[in-house]
Amino acid sequence: MKDPISRCGPMVLALVLLAAGCSRHEAGKGSAASGPPRVGSAASSGSAADRSYGEGPRITISADNVHIEYRVYGHGEPAVLLVHGWACDENYWHAQLDALKARYTVVTLNLAGHGASGANRTDWSMAHYAQDVAAVARALPNPQLVLVGHSMGAAVTLAATPLLGERVIGVVAVEALRSVGQPPLTPRDIEQRVAPFDANFVGATRTLVTSSLFEPGADAALVQKVAYNMSLRPPAVAVPTLRSLLSMDLMGLLPAIHVPVYAINSDLLPTDAARIRRSLPDFHLDVLNHTGHFLMLEDPPRFNALLLQDIGLITQRAAH
Repeated sequence: MKDPISRCGPMVLALVLLAAGCSRHEAGKGSAASGPPRVGSAASSGSAADRSYGEGPRITISADNVHIEYRVYGHGEPAVLLVHGWACDENYWHAQLDALKARYTVVTLNLAGHGASGANRTDWSMAHYAQDVAAVARALPNPQLVLVGHSMGAAVTLAATPLLGERVIGVVAVEALRSVGQPPLTPRDIEQRVAPFDANFVGATRTLVTSSLFEPGADAALVQKVAYNMSLRPPAVAVPTLRSLLSMDLMGLLPAIHVPVYAINSDLLPTDAARIRRSLPDFHLDVLNHTGHFLMLEDPPRFNALLLQDIGLITQRAAH
């Protein structure tokens, strides 16, 4: 991927990999890298891209009175809501906008505490983030919605699905759901995983990204940029968000999901689709080989083709 997002946040990736109980670093595949150089114009280039696509940011208010920024592109049905992962922002999805907005209404948003959305929140639970997505969805006129979530964003979209009722016709989870059907983490396990980020957020985040979240041989500039930008997220938001994600009762939520769930995962870690289907019967998996946790940035042409395919299948099923 040659056009990386300009503003990443930290925890998205850690969450899924830590929740799965393993990482490339723990498996001995990869080594930590030193802190990356500063990317001088990253944020400004992202803002320019925003202005070139849409009519400018819009604001809605979440259930706990936090303002949520979102943008709308294109037109058509259904509306496709793109939800970023842990401590990231809407810029993660820029490589998907052209492909999607040619066919659908496309919506990107910044969850509370991310991007330009408000941070006047003390409870950084997945349930509250789900309310952010629901607030944006309720501001849209579209009768049908497809929710697309990357990493932590997938957990958020699943939590938002029951809030939006029959308007949601399907979910696409990106680099997520590997832990479905596995025993939950104990409180001690959770604190052990959170502790390094609590003690040294910048160092722990950069080590995680460079040693665990990309395939060997990945674009070094992208790896360094993501590692650097993720490490700049506010620990006061990112650390409690990580703890909330690892504590989430995902298995308890799944019985409320009555729409098809498609997943696009990398081969960075294995995904046991058969085990997932025991808890989520209408689950469908695509694996994008030779990519890492940021597959939508690393290989947009192949990723976009799978995403369009899955949205098309969801739309066809809803029509019958």
